[in-house]
Amino acid sequence: MKIDFKHIALLSASICIALALIWLLTPKLLLSLWAVEFSEPVGLVSRRASPLFAGMGLMLFKLRHVGPCPARTAVSSGLMVTCLMLALLGIIELVMGHAGPGILLAVTVEIALALGFYLAN
Repeated sequence: MKIDFKHIALLSASICIALALIWLLTPKLLLSLWAVEFSEPVGLVSRRASPLFAGMGLMLFKLRHVGPCPARTAVSSGLMVTCLMLALLGIIELVMGHAGPGILLAVTVEIALALGFYLAN
Protein backbone atom coordinates (compact mmCIF):
# COMPACT_ATOMS: atom_id res chain seq x y z
CA MET A 1 0.00 0.00 0.00
CA LYS A 2 1.39 3.36 -1.03
CA ILE A 3 0.57 6.50 0.93
CA ASP A 4 1.03 9.90 -0.69
CA PHE A 5 3.82 11.86 1.00
CA LYS A 6 1.87 15.10 0.60
CA HIS A 7 -1.00 13.76 2.72
CA ILE A 8 1.11 12.23 5.50
CA ALA A 9 3.26 15.39 5.64
CA LEU A 10 0.18 17.63 5.86
CA LEU A 11 -1.44 15.43 8.51
CA SER A 12 1.78 15.33 10.53
CA ALA A 13 2.29 19.07 10.17
CA SER A 14 -1.22 19.68 11.50
CA ILE A 15 -0.65 17.37 14.46
CA CYS A 16 2.71 19.01 15.22
CA ILE A 17 1.28 22.54 15.12
CA ALA A 18 -1.61 21.48 17.37
CA LEU A 19 0.83 19.87 19.82
CA ALA A 20 3.05 22.96 19.75
CA LEU A 21 0.09 25.13 20.76
CA ILE A 22 -1.14 22.70 23.41
CA TRP A 23 2.30 22.23 24.99
CA LEU A 24 2.86 25.98 24.98
CA LEU A 25 -0.54 27.18 26.19
CA THR A 26 -2.09 24.29 28.17
CA PRO A 27 0.48 21.61 28.99
CA LYS A 28 -1.78 20.40 31.82
CA LEU A 29 -4.25 19.12 29.20
CA LEU A 30 -2.02 16.38 27.78
CA LEU A 31 -0.40 15.67 31.12
CA SER A 32 -3.79 15.05 32.71
CA LEU A 33 -4.74 12.76 29.80
CA TRP A 34 -1.60 10.75 30.58
CA ALA A 35 -2.28 10.86 34.35
CA VAL A 36 0.93 12.82 34.94
CA GLU A 37 0.84 15.40 37.71
CA PHE A 38 1.66 18.97 36.66
CA SER A 39 4.45 20.82 38.44
CA GLU A 40 6.43 23.88 37.43
CA PRO A 41 9.51 21.84 36.38
CA VAL A 42 7.28 19.53 34.32
CA GLY A 43 5.58 22.60 32.83
CA LEU A 44 8.97 24.06 31.91
CA VAL A 45 9.99 20.94 30.01
CA SER A 46 6.54 20.69 28.40
CA ARG A 47 6.63 24.29 27.18
CA ARG A 48 10.16 23.79 25.83
CA ALA A 49 8.86 20.91 23.68
CA SER A 50 6.52 23.35 21.96
CA PRO A 51 9.11 24.94 19.63
CA LEU A 52 10.35 21.48 18.60
CA PHE A 53 6.85 20.52 17.47
CA ALA A 54 6.37 23.90 15.78
CA GLY A 55 9.64 23.48 13.88
CA MET A 56 8.76 19.96 12.75
CA GLY A 57 5.30 21.14 11.70
CA LEU A 58 6.70 23.97 9.60
CA MET A 59 9.32 21.70 8.06
CA LEU A 60 6.69 19.15 7.05
CA PHE A 61 4.31 21.79 5.74
CA LYS A 62 7.02 23.24 3.51
CA LEU A 63 8.12 19.79 2.30
CA ARG A 64 4.64 18.52 1.43
CA HIS A 65 5.02 19.16 -2.32
CA VAL A 66 8.61 17.93 -2.63
CA GLY A 67 9.04 14.87 -4.82
CA PRO A 68 11.18 11.88 -3.94
CA CYS A 69 14.70 13.03 -3.15
CA PRO A 70 17.43 12.39 -0.56
CA ALA A 71 16.33 15.33 1.61
CA ARG A 72 12.72 14.12 1.80
CA THR A 73 13.92 10.60 2.59
CA ALA A 74 16.15 11.96 5.35
CA VAL A 75 13.30 13.93 6.93
CA SER A 76 10.96 10.94 6.67
CA SER A 77 13.55 8.63 8.21
CA GLY A 78 14.20 11.06 11.03
CA LEU A 79 10.49 11.36 11.77
CA MET A 80 10.04 7.58 11.68
CA VAL A 81 12.78 7.20 14.28
CA THR A 82 11.33 10.04 16.37
CA CYS A 83 7.82 8.58 16.33
CA LEU A 84 8.97 5.03 17.08
CA MET A 85 11.17 6.20 19.96
CA LEU A 86 8.31 8.26 21.38
CA ALA A 87 5.99 5.26 21.10
CA LEU A 88 8.52 2.98 22.83
CA LEU A 89 9.07 5.52 25.60
CA GLY A 90 5.32 5.90 26.04
CA ILE A 91 4.92 2.15 26.48
CA ILE A 92 7.86 2.01 28.92
CA GLU A 93 6.44 4.89 30.98
CA LEU A 94 3.04 3.17 31.07
CA VAL A 95 4.55 -0.16 32.17
CA MET A 96 6.66 1.59 34.84
CA GLY A 97 3.58 3.36 36.17
CA HIS A 98 4.80 6.86 35.31
CA ALA A 99 1.92 7.46 32.89
CA GLY A 100 -1.68 6.33 32.68
CA PRO A 101 -3.42 4.46 29.87
CA GLY A 102 -4.23 7.73 28.12
CA ILE A 103 -0.68 7.71 26.78
CA LEU A 104 -1.70 4.83 24.50
CA LEU A 105 -3.52 7.37 22.31
CA ALA A 106 -0.20 9.12 21.69
CA VAL A 107 1.56 5.78 21.17
CA THR A 108 -1.04 4.76 18.58
CA VAL A 109 -0.70 8.05 16.67
CA GLU A 110 3.11 7.82 16.78
CA ILE A 111 3.13 4.28 15.39
CA ALA A 112 0.60 5.24 12.70
CA LEU A 113 2.70 8.25 11.63
CA ALA A 114 5.89 6.17 11.53
CA LEU A 115 4.12 3.61 9.36
CA GLY A 116 2.70 6.38 7.18
CA PHE A 117 6.15 7.86 6.50
CA TYR A 118 7.54 4.39 5.81
CA LEU A 119 4.80 3.65 3.28
CA ALA A 120 5.14 7.09 1.67
CA ASN A 121 8.76 6.35 0.87
